Formats: sequence, C-alpha cells, structure tokens
Amino acid sequence: MTSALLCIHRPQTAPTLAADLSSAGISVLATLEDCSKLVQAVVLHAPDVVICDVPLPTSAWFQAWQTLGQTLPCPTLVFTQDADATHIAQAVECGVHVYVVHGYGANRLRSLIHLAQARHQKAQQQRQAFDAMATRFEERKAVDRAKGILMRAQSLSDDDAFRTLRTAAMNSNQRMGQLSQHIIQSAHFAEGLNRAGQLRMLSQRLVKLHLLQAAGVQVEHHAALLQESVQWVDSNFALLRKNLSMPTYGDLLEQVAHTWEQLKTALATGQTSAVQDSAEALLLGAERLTSSLEGSGAAAPLQVLNLAGRQRMLSQRFAKYALLAAEADMRTVQQEFEAALTYLNGLPLSTPDIQAALAAAGVAWLQMVAAAKEAQRLPAAQRSARLEALATGSETLLGLFEQLSVHYERSMQMLMGEA
Repeated sequence: MTSALLCIHRPQTAPTLAADLSSAGISVLATLEDCSKLVQAVVLHAPDVVICDVPLPTSAWFQAWQTLGQTLPCPTLVFTQDADATHIAQAVECGVHVYVVHGYGANRLRSLIHLAQARHQKAQQQRQAFDAMATRFEERKAVDRAKGILMRAQSLSDDDAFRTLRTAAMNSNQRMGQLSQHIIQSAHFAEGLNRAGQLRMLSQRLVKLHLLQAAGVQVEHHAALLQESVQWVDSNFALLRKNLSMPTYGDLLEQVAHTWEQLKTALATGQTSAVQDSAEALLLGAERLTSSLEGSGAAAPLQVLNLAGRQRMLSQRFAKYALLAAEADMRTVQQEFEAALTYLNGLPLSTPDIQAALAAAGVAWLQMVAAAKEAQRLPAAQRSARLEALATGSETLLGLFEQLSVHYERSMQMLMGEA
C-alpha cells in the first residue's frame, strides 16, 4: 500500500482529500498543518509521497519544499488555487513534482501520485547521472594532476606516468581517480612538511652565519648567505600560508611567524643573545608545526622525510655550537645526527641518488666534525682557517640533505603512501 504524508493548510482546496486518499488505497501516515516541520515529519514517517493542500503558498512553504528537495527528496504533489506562473515555476524549481491548480478530483488521485513518483524517479536518475559525470570529471582532473606530479618527480613522460598510475591502481585495488587523489594529498603534505622543516634548519643557520660574521670569518660571504636565508624564510612563510589549511594549521603557523619577526629584529640589532633566544623559539615552533604535518599524512613516508629534513637543522646546530665552543651540546647533536644517519642508511626506501647523497653526507659529516674538534684545540689566533672549513662543511651538508629531502619528497614510496 502506498503511504502518504498529508499537509493541509486551511482553508482547504480539497476538503475530502483525506477520505478520498483512503478510498483510493493510500495510507495517510500523518497530517501536518505547519510547514516548518515538513522535513522532520518525512524523516520520522518515511512516506512514499508527500501531498500538500495549500490554497495560497507563502514563501515559508516554498522554502520547506526546497529544503525537502535538497536534503531528503521525496515525490511531492501540491493542490492549490494559486495560478501565478511565477509561483508554478518556483514550485518546480523547489522540487515539487506535480503542482495542480483548480484541478482536484478523487478519480485522478492515484494517477497524480504515480506521476509525482515517476517524475521523482526521473529526477533522481538525472541527479545520479550528473553526480557520476561530475565524479568522473573530478577524477580525470585528479589523474591529470597526479600525472603531472609523477612526471616532475620521476622525470617520466605523459604515457609513462599514466601507465605507472594504472599499474599502481591495479596493484592496490583502487580506482585511478582515488589513487590520484592520494598522490596529490601526499605531495601536498610532503611539500608542506619539507618547507616547515626548512624553517627549523634556517633558525640554526641564521645563528651560525651571525656568529661567523661576529668572528670575522669571510664576513661579506656570510653576510650574503644570511640575507639569502632571511629571504628563504619569508618565501617559505608565503608558500605555507598559501598551501596549508588555515583553520587546521593557522594558529601554529602564525605563532612561528610571530617568532620569526622577533628573530629578524634581533638580527637587525646584532645582539647575539637575542638572536640565539629568538632562534631557539623559532626552532621549537617549527618543530611543533612539522610534527603536526607529519601526523596528518601517510605516517611512515612522512616520518622519513621529516627525519632527513631534520638532519639539515642538526648540521647547522652542530656548527653553531662549535662556534660557541659548547662541547656538551656538540656531543648531543653529534649523537642525534649520527643515529639518524645510520637509520637512513638502513632503510629500504632508497634509490641510487639517495644512496650516493647519503654516502657523500657521511664523508662531509666526518670532515666537519674533525674541523670543529681541531678548531677547539687551536689558539684563537690560528682558528680562522678551521672555522672556514667548519662553515664550508656545514653548507655542504645542508646542500646534501636538501637534495635528500627532495629525493624522499618525490620518491614513489612517498607519493604512493608506502612505507
């Protein structure tokens, strides 16, 4: 038996509607007089059809029908005395399937209900077809974007990138669009994590360059590198503000940005203690941001990228402590750096480029540590050459781990979300 929710707004257009529905074999589940509860009543009673007797519909009724059509579409039949063409068009736009003006008749009830149901079914089919087409279109756009990411990351041709996507989708039992969305998201998080990790490194590099200038070591060269680092930080903040979700990460990012402004002020005044304090605050804020980003994506690959990126910071931090002759802090950083280097060397997540960069980083690290220890043993007057070697070594390590971070960021394991 077909069930109906009856909505009657006095005075009635069809005074015998309830009785006629019953005679036609239509079960009236409930009767409403207030359109504000239409959607709730449909949710509660789940009728096969909604039948409204509304002589002159108000804007509240049109809004109720529109809300019903958007949230819980249901065959809707309206009897009315309102012949206004604008209102007829508005009713159709709001999701009313049959709008009967001065045309009520008991013998036509079942036919009108069938018409409302048929039009509802057709509308649902059209909506599903449109949604499917929109989904295919969005997936095609995602596939194109994912192909672009793979082409840039792996130096693949368009055809090779497509074949790579298709093979990976088959192996992981996913649609290509679904996998493409995952790749886009992975690349998005990886870039954000890499940029935030650079802020950690730059906090220590700036202190190192400030101390090298204060020690009179290649003053002009290191002044230029310091200015370059300031611009680097500013560009990273611009990109992070553009790419990160402000509701999700905005508070963390703006805390780091506020600390950065304090560090810039300290660098301008040249006060070493203020520079060091602000740089440590920037490091802590950037650590919080990178940890949050790492936890938001595919855990294992982002963990590796974060660890490789952190090595950049530790190379600068070690050089900073060597310039400050802080031997205990140097030892702590050395232990952290070497433990991470051992871990990275043992990972299966590797390519010939990654292996070569890790090997070169191991050599450069030993050379920098040797230069730092020798500088500690020499008298101040003879220390300049060793400090230059220390500075050069820290920049070499920075470059190598910058390359490694890019390799990890663009690796297939990272983009596919595999450990």
